[in-house]
Amino acid sequence: MVQMGFDNEKYLKMQSERIKERIGNFGGKLYLEFGGKLFDDYHAARVLPGFKPDSKVNMLLQLKDEAEIVIVINAGDIEKNKIRGDLGITYDMDVLRLIDAFRGYGLYVGSVVLAQFNGQAAAMAYKKKLEGLGLKVYKHYPIAGYPANIPLIVSDKGYGKNDYIKTERSLVVITAPGPGSGKMAACLSQLYHEHKRGIKAGYAKFETFPIWNVPLRHPVNVAYEAATADLNDVNMIDPFHLEAYGKTTINYNRDVEVFPVLNAMFEQIYGKSPYKSPTDMGVNMVGNCIFNDEAVQAASRSEIIRRYFKALCDHRKGNVEEDVILRLELLMKQVGVSVADRPAVAAALKRAEETGAPSAAIELPDGKIITGKTTPLLGASSAMLLNALKELAGIPKEAKLISPKVIEPIQKLKVNHLGNHNPRLHTDEVLIALCISATTEEQAALALQQLEKLKCAEVHSSVILSNVDENVFHKLGVSLTCEPQYQTKKLFHGSK
Repeated sequence: MVQMGFDNEKYLKMQSERIKERIGNFGGKLYLEFGGKLFDDYHAARVLPGFKPDSKVNMLLQLKDEAEIVIVINAGDIEKNKIRGDLGITYDMDVLRLIDAFRGYGLYVGSVVLAQFNGQAAAMAYKKKLEGLGLKVYKHYPIAGYPANIPLIVSDKGYGKNDYIKTERSLVVITAPGPGSGKMAACLSQLYHEHKRGIKAGYAKFETFPIWNVPLRHPVNVAYEAATADLNDVNMIDPFHLEAYGKTTINYNRDVEVFPVLNAMFEQIYGKSPYKSPTDMGVNMVGNCIFNDEAVQAASRSEIIRRYFKALCDHRKGNVEEDVILRLELLMKQVGVSVADRPAVAAALKRAEETGAPSAAIELPDGKIITGKTTPLLGASSAMLLNALKELAGIPKEAKLISPKVIEPIQKLKVNHLGNHNPRLHTDEVLIALCISATTEEQAALALQQLEKLKCAEVHSSVILSNVDENVFHKLGVSLTCEPQYQTKKLFHGSK
C-alpha cells in the first residue's frame, strides 16, 4: 500500500498563519508572488504522499476575505500563442480558465496585468476582450537594462511608467499561467508605486520547491530539479542565508542569482532591504509538514524515473533536446535509481515481446502487477484497465466484463462514421462501454466500483499513448510512463 508522508491539514493551518504573520510584518499589505500550480499541483501530490493537488487554493480560502488575485501574462506570450504544455491550451486562454477557477472557489480576482507590453497587436486585442468581459487590465512596459540598471528601473522612467494596479485587500496574490510571465517585476513595480503614495507594503515569495529546510540532495528536492530539467534550474545552498545566519538552507539558482539585484531594488525603494537572503523572502511551510520522510523519499525517487520517461517521449516528439535526458540520467544516479526500480516497465516490455504487439502493465497500490495486450477489440491500455478492475473486484480473468455485442457497434461507429482507422477501443471508450454493461451485468457494475482503488497505481506502456488515454489515466490518479516508441511508423500521430 502507498504510505502517506505529508500532513495536509497541518500544512493548511501553518501556511495560512505564516502568510498572515508576513502581512503583519509589513504593516498590513503584502504582495505575494505565487509560483507553481495553484489548482492542480500533481507534482507535489506525487512526491509528498498526502498532499492534495488543490491544497494551495484551499490554503488561500482560509485567507479568503483578505486576499485578491492579480494574474500576470507576458504580452509576448500572447503574441506567440505560447502553449501550456500540461493542458494544451494557450496562456491567454489559461488566464480565463484561472479566473473561472478562482471565482468558482469564491476568491476575488482583481485584475489582469499585461507584462512586457509593447503595443503588440494580439495583446491589444486581448486587452479589449478582457475589458469586454468586465475585467480591469493594466499595462507594464519593458525597461531598458532590466534587471541591472537599478537607478533607471526604480524611477519614474522605469517602474513609474507602469500602470498602478489598484488593489483593495491586504493580501495581493500575484500569479500567472506559467514561468517567465513577469510576476516578480509586477510585485516590485507595485512596491515602488505604493511607496510613492505613502502606503506601507511588502513582498514575499511562495514556492513549494525546492523545500528550503530539507537537505540539498534529498530526493524531494532532486525531483524538483527533474521536473525543471528543461529550464536548467539547479538547487543550491543559499550563500546569503549561510553568511547572515550561519544556517544551511536550500534555494535554487535563479533566486540566488537575482537576489543582489532585488536587494538593491528594495534599498532603492525603502532605503533599507527587509531581507538578508532569498530564503528570507519565502513563506513556504511544506517541509514542516512531512511526518514520514521514508515515504516522501520513495515517492520522490519514483517521480524522478517518471520524469525520465517523459523526457524520452518528449525528445521522441521533438519537444526537448537530448541534454535534458542526460541531465535526468545524472539525477537518477544521484538518488540511486534506474528504470529497473519501476516494476511495471519490465512487465510491459516482457508482455510486448511475448505478443509482438503493444502492451501495458499496471502496478496496483498493493504491489501486484497486472498486464494487458492488444486485441482485435481493445487497445493494450484498455485491456490492462479491465484486467486490473477484475483483479480488484475478485472477478475471474476469463470473465468478459463487456460483451462483444456492445463493443462492435462502437467500433463500427468509429470506423464507418467518425473517420477513425483504428477500431480498437481507447480507455475512455471502454469505460463508457463498461458503464453501459453495468446497467444489466452485475460483474460489470462491481468492476466499475473499483475505479477509486486505482489512485496511486503505476502504469507503463510499451508505446506512446494517445492524448485521450493519457488524460484518462491522469483523471484516475494513475502515474503513467511510456516507452519512447510510436505504435505505427506514420509521421502524423493524432489524438486517437
